Amino acid sequence: MAKLLSCVLGPRLYRVHRPRPAGAGAEGPGGSGGDPASWDSYYQPRGLEKHTDSVLALASVLWSISYYASPLAVFYLYRKGLLTMSRVIPMSHCAATVVLLLAGVACLRGIGRWSNPQYVEFISVLEDSHRLGTPEVKRKLAHYTFDFRSWPIDFRWDSTGVPWGGSRDVPLLRTPPGHRGAARGFLGALRKVPCRLASLLLAHTLGRRMLFPGSVRLLQKALLPSLLQGQARLVEECGGQRAKLLACDGNEIDTMFIDRRDRPGPHGNTLVICCEGNAGFYEVGCLCTPLEAGYSVLGWNHPGFGGSTGVPLPQSEANAMDVVVRFALQELRFPPRSIVIYAWSIGGFTATWAAMSYPELGALVLDASFDDLVPLALKVLPRSWGELVTRTVREHLNLNNADQLCRYQGPVLLVRRTRDEIITTTVPDDIASNRGNDLLLKLLQHRYPKIMADEGTRIVREWLETATPAEERALAQRCPVDERWCHAVLEAFAGDRDPPFPWSLGEDLSVEERQQLALFLAQKHLQNFEASHCTPLPPQAFRLPWTL
Repeated sequence: MAKLLSCVLGPRLYRVHRPRPAGAGAEGPGGSGGDPASWDSYYQPRGLEKHTDSVLALASVLWSISYYASPLAVFYLYRKGLLTMSRVIPMSHCAATVVLLLAGVACLRGIGRWSNPQYVEFISVLEDSHRLGTPEVKRKLAHYTFDFRSWPIDFRWDSTGVPWGGSRDVPLLRTPPGHRGAARGFLGALRKVPCRLASLLLAHTLGRRMLFPGSVRLLQKALLPSLLQGQARLVEECGGQRAKLLACDGNEIDTMFIDRRDRPGPHGNTLVICCEGNAGFYEVGCLCTPLEAGYSVLGWNHPGFGGSTGVPLPQSEANAMDVVVRFALQELRFPPRSIVIYAWSIGGFTATWAAMSYPELGALVLDASFDDLVPLALKVLPRSWGELVTRTVREHLNLNNADQLCRYQGPVLLVRRTRDEIITTTVPDDIASNRGNDLLLKLLQHRYPKIMADEGTRIVREWLETATPAEERALAQRCPVDERWCHAVLEAFAGDRDPPFPWSLGEDLSVEERQQLALFLAQKHLQNFEASHCTPLPPQAFRLPWTL
């Protein structure tokens, strides 16, 4: 009976990965990290389990739809006068009947699982992994893909001591408040209460879901087949190792690690931690770019995405990134200088937070990222909401990428999409309004303030706004860059001291020399990619940042 109860309450099983006999099949793709011919993926639920799974899956979809439609439904029922005790009690009886029927369906599914030797074997391995937790049992568990909520925790944020002074949240860089009104004290605070409530409501309803659409459960259910297929490819073809990390706020983070250290090639000893976009998952996201380029990779899903729990807000995002970096350093044993953070789009927030908080990390690559969320939020929301939107972002959704980036001393590369339709503030073809330009300018102005004085900033902005090769050639003829001279000047200033930024270089240089250095630094820190925002970066276009 205990096994039957485990089958009733157990997670849904999606795939079973079984090694085939040696010599079966042909060789897999070179350098993939595994032989796809040596794996076989299957799980065949029997009739009773299959049909009851379909019923419960349909009920889950209907529940998700009703959850998002509930405000409109409540409003409609109220207008029709249906929210009275005489109406509510019969509806509650109907709801209780539906719940009991679904519980019966779940019990029937458990009986179907109990009669399937594959599922019984799986549930035994899962119970052993929770009870024993030995490496051998965990290797057996890795042969299964199932509902990640039941996966045992592999690593905790405090595995080697309590960091951040024992706080339940990692520190965030707060943006200083803007100008204060004349009203102060109790009455001033009281006047601000309605605005604060409106900001809180906007952030946790419309704002969060617009910012992180991948956290919407209905969308995840629609993407589930693609996510399972992508995960199977990573496990079977690339030797991926899935792990559950516990962050300091209690959220469980779903990760995937592909180890290339024992493979031939120049990049395997470098770990690339991938931070996905606002609708990206490691199963089908930017992780594939450094993976196909031959690097060891560690992917993770945002809180509320895929198998990760929680809600994607700046604080929970930073908490998740913290435990991912600790996992790479303490469990995977990569030296800090061998770790590169690679982020696409909104993943730039967690990437810049990690670079700021762990300055010993090797490098940072930001693809299609932006400097600040406020201009982009003002672009998509009504103009009359401007003050409310600014307050909401600053207080609840503050993705201040540029401020965090300027606190990192290591090598940085920005990848700008020339036809980016998401992080431009006007139209996709207007490359001058790409917020990646502002991110580059703020970085260079912080690191090289003397070089990026008025003339330096003006020539870099002019270069950023060149929309055609002809315009770029004309600028190069008007302001040629001698790369050998620029490199020699920078090396002479740095010497063996490796001085921290900001540098005082540029005081004794002429205007033309400062412009030449400014253009040289801009070209070394920015890589153009002729594509739209969501086009995957090809592996041949992925490179590490420039260093002296």
